Amino acid sequence: MSMRPVGLPEVPEQTAVVARAAFPKGSLAIRVRDRLAEVFADEPFAEAFGVRGAPGLSPGALSLVTVLQFAEDLTDRQAAAMAVRAIDWKYALGMELTDIGFDASVLSRFRTRLAGHGMERVVFDRLLEHCKDAGLVAAGGKQRTEASP
Repeated sequence: MSMRPVGLPEVPEQTAVVARAAFPKGSLAIRVRDRLAEVFADEPFAEAFGVRGAPGLSPGALSLVTVLQFAEDLTDRQAAAMAVRAIDWKYALGMELTDIGFDASVLSRFRTRLAGHGMERVVFDRLLEHCKDAGLVAAGGKQRTEASP
């Protein structure tokens, strides 16, 4: 699999119109796309992907799927299905309404590739840095790392 860094594509006009009509108050996927799109760039993943061979799916887009998958507590198969049937996920990923998505196995292979290159924390670290810059999290506050006995 190779990568040509492109990041998240623009949201197609028809997808945006339908998503805004279906979710007038927004949804998690829409808010993530609108507020955090720059976090899901392809460049931080460049060392894990070659430049030869057929281009694979954008690692930025796959990292966005992974974040939404975690937030909604979905399996790989469920997350792949959401990319096909959920209008707000199509909006977040910049997909045409008619896009048929990707096979669920792509998510496992993506995580395996990241782990093989020591990049397991790239998305988390980028999200955390963005949230710090935006004043959404601050150092020195109370943090819970595990449940109390």
